[in-house]
Amino acid sequence: MGIFDKPRLKRSKKGSESVPDDLWTKCPDCGEMIHTLDLKQNDLVCTNCSHHFLMGAYDRFKLIADEGSFEETESDLISTNPLGFSNYAEKTELLRAKTGLKDAVVTGKLSINEIPAVAAVMDFKFFAGSMGSVVGEKITRAIELATAEKRAIIIFSSSSGARMQEGMLSLMQMAKTCGALALHSEAKLPFISVFTHPTTGGVTASFATIGDINIAEPKCMIGFAGPRVVKETTHQDLPPGFQTAEFMLEHGLVDAIVHRRDLRKKLASVLSYTMPQS
Repeated sequence: MGIFDKPRLKRSKKGSESVPDDLWTKCPDCGEMIHTLDLKQNDLVCTNCSHHFLMGAYDRFKLIADEGSFEETESDLISTNPLGFSNYAEKTELLRAKTGLKDAVVTGKLSINEIPAVAAVMDFKFFAGSMGSVVGEKITRAIELATAEKRAIIIFSSSSGARMQEGMLSLMQMAKTCGALALHSEAKLPFISVFTHPTTGGVTASFATIGDINIAEPKCMIGFAGPRVVKETTHQDLPPGFQTAEFMLEHGLVDAIVHRRDLRKKLASVLSYTMPQS
């Protein structure tokens, strides 16, 4: 070897494993490859086509709450296995370890532009956001807290529906949450429902669709059964955009579609004119 030859570069022992797997994210709508840091800085919205990715519960609280105002409530509630469903306890324990969540909803007190409120935020990462007895109980307690402290209640929905592993106990949450909201309404306090992708099943058939103001993120799915099930049941061709937020806005179920970057401002505006004046 000559004295001026370059030494050979040594290959890393880890090889390709040294490159993080989550460095880039592919948009499911436009196919754009987005750097993960850019995606996070853009509130998990595609920088090319504005596709709204799923957002975790704690990230949503950071998005909407005044700095330092979020105070989590009922954080110690966890699911049991009341029906003895096979492997249910093991699966929920695994999901708690994987996601850092106790169940599919996080609740807490906060303020938005100095207006006090209580929020319940569903997280699709935990059991596809399904509503079991703990989810229903936490949402009910959040509503009751809002009523007792004369605050607005804001619920972010993202759910596959009732949790079949809890059977009738899961379906009971539909009536329980709506009952608490009825008392909240009697107290002349506002309920803002925010649809995020996807909102389906028993959640759509209960509290999600009865807000005083119903807001949706762009292109999110809103429905009871999936489009394939609806088509096979009705034997009808479904209209274009069926079960999208835009379709629901056109047909009166949704009052407004709001881009994620504008959501905090929109919530503050709605709260300013719906909260009772002292």
